[in-house]
Amino acid sequence: MHKRTFTELISELQASADEVASLAKDSEIGREIFSELASFVEKFNPILNDLKGNTCLITPPIRKGIESLETELQRARSLIRSSNSTSSVKLIEEMTHGLGRCLGLVLFASLDTSVDIKEKIGALHKEMMNARFSSSSTSELDVEAIEIEDDNITLDVDDVVLQLKYGKDEELKIALSNLNVLIRDKMVKDDWVNEEGIIPILLNRLGSSKQNDRLSIIQVLRSLASESTDNKEKLADSGSLPILVKSLTRDVEERREAVGLLSDLSDLPAVRRRIGRIQGCIVMLVAMVKGEDPFASHDAAKLLNALSNNTQNALNMAEAGYFKPLVHYLLEGSEMSKILMATALSRMELTDQTRASLGEDGAIEPLVKMFNTGKLEAKLSSLSALQNLSSSSENIQRLVNSGIVASLLQLLFSVTSVLMNLREPASAILAKVAQSESILVNKDIAQQMLSLLTLSSPVIQYHLIEALNSIASHSNASKVRAKLKENGAIQLLLPFLSVANTKIRTAALNLLNTLSKDLPGESEHLGETHLNTIVSIISTSVTESEKDAAMGLLSNIPVSDKKATDILKKANLIPILVTISSRSSNLTATMGESIAGILIRFTVSNDKKLQLYSAENGVLPVLVKLLSDGSSVAKCRAGISLAQLSQNTLSLRKSRKSKWLCVPPSIDSFCEVHDGYCFVKSTFCLVKVGAVPPMVETLAGNAREADEAILTALSTLLQDEIWENGSNLLAKVNGVQAIVKVIESGNAKAQEKALWILERVFSVEAHRLQFGESAQMVLIDLAQKGDPKLKSASAKVLAQLELLQAQSSYF
Repeated sequence: MHKRTFTELISELQASADEVASLAKDSEIGREIFSELASFVEKFNPILNDLKGNTCLITPPIRKGIESLETELQRARSLIRSSNSTSSVKLIEEMTHGLGRCLGLVLFASLDTSVDIKEKIGALHKEMMNARFSSSSTSELDVEAIEIEDDNITLDVDDVVLQLKYGKDEELKIALSNLNVLIRDKMVKDDWVNEEGIIPILLNRLGSSKQNDRLSIIQVLRSLASESTDNKEKLADSGSLPILVKSLTRDVEERREAVGLLSDLSDLPAVRRRIGRIQGCIVMLVAMVKGEDPFASHDAAKLLNALSNNTQNALNMAEAGYFKPLVHYLLEGSEMSKILMATALSRMELTDQTRASLGEDGAIEPLVKMFNTGKLEAKLSSLSALQNLSSSSENIQRLVNSGIVASLLQLLFSVTSVLMNLREPASAILAKVAQSESILVNKDIAQQMLSLLTLSSPVIQYHLIEALNSIASHSNASKVRAKLKENGAIQLLLPFLSVANTKIRTAALNLLNTLSKDLPGESEHLGETHLNTIVSIISTSVTESEKDAAMGLLSNIPVSDKKATDILKKANLIPILVTISSRSSNLTATMGESIAGILIRFTVSNDKKLQLYSAENGVLPVLVKLLSDGSSVAKCRAGISLAQLSQNTLSLRKSRKSKWLCVPPSIDSFCEVHDGYCFVKSTFCLVKVGAVPPMVETLAGNAREADEAILTALSTLLQDEIWENGSNLLAKVNGVQAIVKVIESGNAKAQEKALWILERVFSVEAHRLQFGESAQMVLIDLAQKGDPKLKSASAKVLAQLELLQAQSSYF
């Protein structure tokens, strides 16, 4: 559906105002009153013109105010068109006030507009809100008896009561209109209302009438309620309120009138006591507060405020997503009220949005104060509530700012038995708070948590390890990681890999993974027993996150640690990884990165036996899959392994002239690049395994992390013996254009490798003719503006393209 622009909205509103003013002026009934209404509405257009030309006013609050003004003008239009001799002066007066209130909303939202515009809006707003219409100002509306325009029938009060009780649609409508006039003209007394049972009659008809009649009934009830306290008390009856509450579910106008009536009644204690117990009432009121009707929202908020004197109502409001009363009790309630609210808050199922809303409304500070200064019950309830709120990232910073971290640590070190129940929620909050980098201002906090590990229950251990991992993962926490290592964190964590609790094992693996990233010399702590344990977790765990963490840890072990490689090979890690890769159609990004990282150690170019073992176990297709589907990091790591494998392909190929082949290879096994017979599992050929197209595709993309690794792999196809064959392959698979893109966008190291490849490719005249023109501008730009170290290499390629003389100063 098309959303109107601000200019369109203003233009439509001006048209609507013109129409209302014209209808009011042309009305044959109540001419003087409608003329006065028209004079007010005609003053809208100059203000609307000012608003239309002021672009800084295009804000949601202004738009909401303008839309409410549009809605009120539509009501005015309907009232004028349906006006007759029974039209109520009070209705016209209320309509004028309603339009004035809408102007007030626009004024309130127009803080950033000019003083002149605000003064114009303010003056008209004040004038309309103070407008009073008298029934004696026009003869058409000055009636001594109640005339019905169509039939010229006079109804006395007995007829009104009779039609209210038993009248059908049109009869009821006439009776309601007549009763409204009677009330307006002070022709009914409380005694008559009581004796005739007018309020019970109206409530009875409210439950069974049509939409327009229901609206009229509620408007009459509002008039009666405004006349006397006795009438209000009758409406406060326990049987009456549910009928009125039901109207909160109806259309916009009926809802608005119903909530207005209930708000009018809310000064009675009986109403406040009863209405909160009506099923669904508070939920509907909360929805209205958050709705788009500003008048209904205002009255609903007023009613909720009145109901919030009852703590149960305040709790029900919070359950419905309206938290201000609950926060008010936390700030200013009695000790027991605070505990009640905190306990309820700890048990609520909150969304991230509602958690953030509670934090914004000020719930964190009083809860922290309860924890710091309250007795045991207050500490427990407030801490549990804070644990629930701490899942919101916005609240994490509020908790750090509150200074609660030191108090939580002090609690964890406490040996007082009565405080033991508080330690679990305290550790859970610490785990959340640790996600904020500002926690690092608490000196030695990581070491304090580490010292608590062996003294705590499993639940607390889990939260502490999670907290330590968050702290150690912060970008500026290198000193913290070094200090943790120095204090024996790795030795302390390794036993947790064998515990039965999956959550603790995973948390420990994650922390070990984090600590091992910039501590490459620590692999000596991972002896054969622990390495076998980690491989077993990868093989048997049913939890993806645990497998992920275990593989991440193994990928951090230095490739130079030959002993670790032998242990992992003996533990059958390669077949396990290949199986995981082939079975999982959607590896997580980090899992793919870890697998690619581990495979680097099993494909080192100086160990052909290990390469053969890896290839026979299906490593090459896995690498190609990671190259095609993995993250940029996975592609880079896969490229490194493929480059290592391809370095030995030329020496392992089977020459077609060889006399040692017992069985002649098939034609399909011949490789045009290596000019011999190649096999994926024995010569590690990039061409036969299908690695070249995804390599080219990666280089042609926008991510540049894998450039160096892939270019290194491709350069193995242009070794001295086979460079022309490799050049032809790159030309065939659009590799030249991809390499030119690296020269255009890559880093200096990648550009250097790309220039080396391009120099070989352009040694073939056909390739120079086909690709030289498209590459020359990029090469010239690199020579003029690129890294000075690359000037000579780029000049060589430009010379090949005859764009630079061999004796140029570039050389």
